[in-house]
Amino acid sequence: MSPERNVRVAALLSVGLHPASGRLRCAAQDARAVELGLKLAGDAVRLLHVGGDDEDTLRRYLGMGARRLDVLRANSGDDAVPALEARFREQPADIILAGVRAERGEASGMLPYLLAERLGLPLVPHIAEIRRVDDSAAEVLQALPRGQRRALRVPLPFVATVDAAAAAPRQFAYGRSMRAQLDTSDADVPVDALRADWEEAPAKPRPKRLNVVKAKSAADRFKAATAKSKSQGGTVIRDGSDREKAEALMELLLAEGVIR
Repeated sequence: MSPERNVRVAALLSVGLHPASGRLRCAAQDARAVELGLKLAGDAVRLLHVGGDDEDTLRRYLGMGARRLDVLRANSGDDAVPALEARFREQPADIILAGVRAERGEASGMLPYLLAERLGLPLVPHIAEIRRVDDSAAEVLQALPRGQRRALRVPLPFVATVDAAAAAPRQFAYGRSMRAQLDTSDADVPVDALRADWEEAPAKPRPKRLNVVKAKSAADRFKAATAKSKSQGGTVIRDGSDREKAEALMELLLAEGVIR
């Protein structure tokens, strides 16, 4: 699809976190939003970030081909929604793209919804492609579970979250990222009062679910509760050395996930 030069497209960016190494990176879904914005508006796509904690990572987005990235300086505990609302009321956009959720911090996925509510715009979640844009509406392809797609016609302007099913982002070029313009400015970003009262802790692995016996009558439930559990396989070791028995026990504990 050739770029639509008349459409005003903006992409909201965040600094991502690699799930394995823990290094800062371009957020995967935000990079797909930039890719979609480049296809719609070319290098005129507006990139916007609230925070400014890692300039080198943000410049990777510019290396994909955009001319400019605006950074509204804020702290990690600030609320980005009012600052974004003020910026888009001052500089409106026809299409505002964002990832489904961030890879760091709160990562609730609520920012696009709250921004759309404040701006009074419709929101289309989990889009995979924008096929066509005319003067009043856009033809959008929405990603559904199990690989299904749904075609929608959405009036302009609107907010959309970009799904992982969208086109993969292009490689960034270092020279292009350094030649592009990165503007950092102060903004009126209020502190998120609700988040200030939260207590954060490392996530714990979820416990395994127990098998629930479905019984239609009281007699069936009593029978299920008192019946002896059937063997689910395994090996009974009576003979052999202590080492062989210990190795068999270790294999069982590893298979059940008790030891990692």
